[in-house]
Amino acid sequence: MGKLEGKVAVITGGSSGMALASAKRFVEEGAYVFITGRRQEVLDEAVEQIGRNVTGVRGDASNLDDLDRLFDTVKRQKGKIDVLYASAGMGEFVPLGEITEQHFDAAFGLNVRGTLFTVQKALPLFNDGGSIFMTGSVASMKGYSGFSVYAASKAALRAFARGWLNELKGRNIRVNVLHPGPIATPTQDLVLDEEGKRFFESQIPPGKMGRPEEIATVALFLASDDSRFVNGVELAVDGGLSAI
Repeated sequence: MGKLEGKVAVITGGSSGMALASAKRFVEEGAYVFITGRRQEVLDEAVEQIGRNVTGVRGDASNLDDLDRLFDTVKRQKGKIDVLYASAGMGEFVPLGEITEQHFDAAFGLNVRGTLFTVQKALPLFNDGGSIFMTGSVASMKGYSGFSVYAASKAALRAFARGWLNELKGRNIRVNVLHPGPIATPTQDLVLDEEGKRFFESQIPPGKMGRPEEIATVALFLASDDSRFVNGVELAVDGGLSAI
């Protein structure tokens, strides 16, 4: 029997990268998974890759109507949620002095506002004893030049987790933050050039980028009963980058 046998999981931003790898792992461990993505063709490909026990719902986590459609679909098909992995997010390098309203609003609109309403709208379907966790970033623990807005938006998730676990303690719902380090994903290719990748690899003690599957292993831990006494943590999965 898998670690998520009979569980229902929702993963926002689950059509690529770390979240897609996690969706695959969850299904392998017995879960039924709902994933979201903004581009229908990419979402369809992700559903095909997962292969079974999955529903793809196109939508943007910063759009409240899209979130309503997601959870209406979950309610209609399964009627419950056991695991919520709020992973939809974005970030780009913009140095202080060049930050625009559009850049700020996009980062906080998806990473903070989107995460908040994803969790809030999921709660009516949530089973007691379930697990909520969010994708943060080690950028919120370091001081990378040009990444201050993204880092600040991810740092907000720490405050969310601490407040929400207190509010949800009567339902025994735990809330955690998973902080990935540099991970080799298609999204990373859009943010970092080859020089940037070499810089981060030089900072990671093992000397190489992480893989999406290594994040998926930790996501499974946070989703399963293996982490039933883990609550309110910021778990860095970064090869030691944030420790030095």
